Amino acid sequence: MRNIVCTALCVFLIGLAHAENYKNTIQRLTSAGSLHSPVSVSRVYEKMPAPIWNAARMESLLQAIAGSASHGLEPADYHLGVLSSPGNTSERDVYATDAYLTLAGHLLGGRIDPVSLEPTWTAKGRERDLPVYLMETIDTVSPAVSLEQLAPSQPRYARLRDALAHFEKIAGEGGWPTVRGSGLLKPGHHAAWVPSLRARMRASGDYNGTPQEATLYDAELVHAVKIFQVRSNLEPDGIVGPITLKNLNQSAQDKVNKIKVNLERWRWLPDDMGYRHIRVNIADYRLEAHEGTNVKEIFDVVVGRTYRQTPIFSANMSYLVLNPWWEVPRKLARQDLLPKFQKTPEIIRELGYHILDSQGQSVDPYAVDWKAIPAARFPYRVRQEPGGKNALGRVKFMFPNQHEVYLHDTPSRDLFAKVRRDFSSGCIRVSDPMDLAAWVLKATPGWSEDKVLDVVASGRETSVRLKDRIPVHLLYWTVVVNDETGDIRFIEDIYERDDKIWAAIQNR
Repeated sequence: MRNIVCTALCVFLIGLAHAENYKNTIQRLTSAGSLHSPVSVSRVYEKMPAPIWNAARMESLLQAIAGSASHGLEPADYHLGVLSSPGNTSERDVYATDAYLTLAGHLLGGRIDPVSLEPTWTAKGRERDLPVYLMETIDTVSPAVSLEQLAPSQPRYARLRDALAHFEKIAGEGGWPTVRGSGLLKPGHHAAWVPSLRARMRASGDYNGTPQEATLYDAELVHAVKIFQVRSNLEPDGIVGPITLKNLNQSAQDKVNKIKVNLERWRWLPDDMGYRHIRVNIADYRLEAHEGTNVKEIFDVVVGRTYRQTPIFSANMSYLVLNPWWEVPRKLARQDLLPKFQKTPEIIRELGYHILDSQGQSVDPYAVDWKAIPAARFPYRVRQEPGGKNALGRVKFMFPNQHEVYLHDTPSRDLFAKVRRDFSSGCIRVSDPMDLAAWVLKATPGWSEDKVLDVVASGRETSVRLKDRIPVHLLYWTVVVNDETGDIRFIEDIYERDDKIWAAIQNR
């Protein structure tokens, strides 16, 4: 009996010594600034007997760290050098735990806080108590498997990982040649740099024709450039100017970096975006109506100009308005409408604008000396009545938010014929708004398509509250996936946001 008690006591004392040793190791490494997640690491060792990382677990962890590169992450960020060295010390064990928790956090929610780069960001990302997750999974699945399970599960994320491997291979083999051109190259013209353009298009698989003349920008090459322009969301005019040239001269490594930026954006998002939800890709001028894993409807959209950018955020659509009045935001009234009123006061009545004073009383627009009103002290409210000339068209879709941004119809239908469609003041104009209204109202009883059309025909402003709120996600992707073919497109970064994210990734 005495031997049993002594043995138990020895085990207990050894355990205390181990615990104290690991506690001291954590404190020392934390003081040296060597740990990324010291608080979480301490929580693990307070609950689990040390050492944690036997040979099999360490091998699996090293496999996961090496595999982090396929997610666009950098293996060196996860103590790869220390963990690759032989030995079985308390310091190596603590580094392994820190590496696991740090990589887990990056796979789960991204390595950059989106709010630090996108102040309007409101999408609720994926969250887990990662020390608890490690402790719950360490004995049931390998570290490599448990880490992989934290990455986004969406098929488009997986396709971007495939594309990353593809373009890393191209970059490793030298990529494609740079086109050293200038000015405007138009169809049928000659230029000394046409051979380099042809070589660039051939190297990326966009052209396999036979040139008529070495320096002639011939029909086959023009056709290849037009396809490239469409894929890049540029006007497909076949003219190689500064913007097309800039996109052509993105190297294979530039494409790799761009994919890594977009993989990071995916990690910022929740797994559950809502069963019925709307996604707008601002950079692609595209709205998707999702039901579960299926895209049910696709619409072209017009988004904010570069100096009035559509913000990135998520909110819930709760109602829509048929035949809406437009309450013109004060900023737009001052900056956009006042100069028009000063130049041509007649448009106030022609376009159905109503002028109200601060008490909401109607003001005769012809009794106002518009040229005497400074923009900084614009004293009126401006509203536009429903009708064919109303800036919001026949319907607006409301998801209340601090930015006063929403989806709506527009009388300016000609804008949808353009490839680049950044023409609004921040709100999003929809190409087929009545079709979108039919999809939105599908789950709201009593609102058939015929009833919607009858209300629109009446001209009366009518609000319709939705039976179930619909999440709306305004997002920004510059590498997009075709769900049917699996192909990807690199599109114009209209708001120049990629470089900021890439710089933050580089400054890890």
